[in-house]
Amino acid sequence: MASQGSPVKSYDYLLKFLLVGDSDVGKGEILDSLQDGSMESPYAYSSGIDYKTTTILLDGRRVKLELWDTSGQGRFCTIFRSYSRGAQGILLVYDITNGWSFDGIDRWIREIDEHAPGVPRILVGNRLHLAFKRQVPTEQARAYAEKNGMTFFEVSPLCNFNVIESFTELSRIVLMRHGMEKFWRPNRVFSLQDLCCRAIVSCTPVHLIDKLPLPVAIKSHLKSFSMANGMNAVMMHGRSYSVAGGSAGSGGGSGGGSKANSLKRSKSFKPPQSPPKGTSSKSNCKIT
Repeated sequence: MASQGSPVKSYDYLLKFLLVGDSDVGKGEILDSLQDGSMESPYAYSSGIDYKTTTILLDGRRVKLELWDTSGQGRFCTIFRSYSRGAQGILLVYDITNGWSFDGIDRWIREIDEHAPGVPRILVGNRLHLAFKRQVPTEQARAYAEKNGMTFFEVSPLCNFNVIESFTELSRIVLMRHGMEKFWRPNRVFSLQDLCCRAIVSCTPVHLIDKLPLPVAIKSHLKSFSMANGMNAVMMHGRSYSVAGGSAGSGGGSGGGSKANSLKRSKSFKPPQSPPKGTSSKSNCKIT
């Protein structure tokens, strides 16, 4: 008969995150997009609170997240104050199609500074798939996040875009803040998923990912991985583009300066059918 010992943990770290923001900004949509985990609250009474757990892989370590979605309605502010105790990370969520929800972030930051001061936070613009109805420009939200010392993400639960990445980045910030990174940095390894994504994205332009014979969820993850790591950012329509430096047009007139600052499309190189005789061996192809 096997001895009953302490149960083996299925994770290396346990973190508690809060999702805050006005009502109807899609916080529940973000939780629903997470396929794994439990939705049963450990507390018997959870009116106004949605709860879910999920496990992510961060540099080879399993991080279990307890995600609490506090209602954005005013009568639940006292609930937020209660659940903010012990929170290790906060996601400030707004709807990019609702300017009022973005303006309400100031009020939530004041609540956080009063009841959870010093807790790491990130700014999340939700419903990126409705960008054609956008009311909050990306530049405005990014500048606001930088002003308040936050990392900024725009996510789409419907397209599975940047949801896991936002949780992963907040987990990294929290663990680094608590000095946990030193425990795994010497043995840091990339997950098999990260290695596969890196290999595919490094040789596939973003606009061609949709043509790969892969499931939609994996293609969405590849796009998100590409954007998060800044890979293939300059690849468009199968041609590479580069911005000419300002020094190239400094000696010329105004017309030369405007041309130097414009985007230049690189010429595609086609090898000749037969090498011409008597020509130099040096290639005239300029790769940008």
